[in-house]
Amino acid sequence: MLELKQINKSFNGQPVLVDINVTIEDGKTLAIVGPSGAGKTTLLRIISGLETADSGTMIWNGQPTTAQALRKEGVIGVVFQNFELFPNLSVMRNITLAPTLQGVDQKKADETAKKLLDRLELVAQENAYPYSLSGGQKQRVAIARALALNPQILLYDEPTSALDPLLRENVAALVNQF
Repeated sequence: MLELKQINKSFNGQPVLVDINVTIEDGKTLAIVGPSGAGKTTLLRIISGLETADSGTMIWNGQPTTAQALRKEGVIGVVFQNFELFPNLSVMRNITLAPTLQGVDQKKADETAKKLLDRLELVAQENAYPYSLSGGQKQRVAIARALALNPQILLYDEPTSALDPLLRENVAALVNQF
């Protein structure tokens, strides 16, 4: 279980998050909704360790921790709206890079990636590079890359925003299976 207590964040003196308290129970899906500019992405960036809260506490399974520690341990994975794919790497290499850097055998990383590519209807794009992919394909590669690490917590920032209706249902089902 992940708990956030009294999380605060300001940018240039402007409060973005004020006294945020969130509990994410194991096996549960939590949606953070709100208007544009409400701080949803900032909260995800704080949870993932890409942004630092001005104040507040993060607790993982009853123990105080930091987002950076959770990310380093592979507890947290992130799929951001802008994908953050490596432009110089193929789809397959984008998916397998992080697991192999974390010590996963290349063969095992490839097997996992192929299963994810099949699941996300990207088998034909295995050797393609990000510049040749549609927005929806890039988003699915980013999802596959995050899932390849098998994180305990997976954060999505608008995971279906660039997908057509059919793929949106498939990705939503995949998100719910995690």
